[in-house]
Amino acid sequence: MNSVPESLQPGTMIGILGGGQLAQMLILAGHAMGFRFIVLDPNPNCPANLVGAAPITAAYDDQEALAELAASCVVVTYEFENVNADSVS
Repeated sequence: MNSVPESLQPGTMIGILGGGQLAQMLILAGHAMGFRFIVLDPNPNCPANLVGAAPITAAYDDQEALAELAASCVVVTYEFENVNADSVS
């Protein structure tokens, strides 16, 4: 992952680990502010992918997919609290 700027500018790619309803709402609000999103979720039809996120369809502990997510964005956030700590360390 790249270093995070002091503030995120429109056009910034934001990564989300998990693609449920909370991610969907974040993406809808973020698109209105000019942000782009990439989401890692095992379900190709997760709510986040239905509103224009770039999808990475993989398990939450898939190291290749996690590396792809990290390389594709400036910052990563979690959509839910049950992320395995080993996946993100």
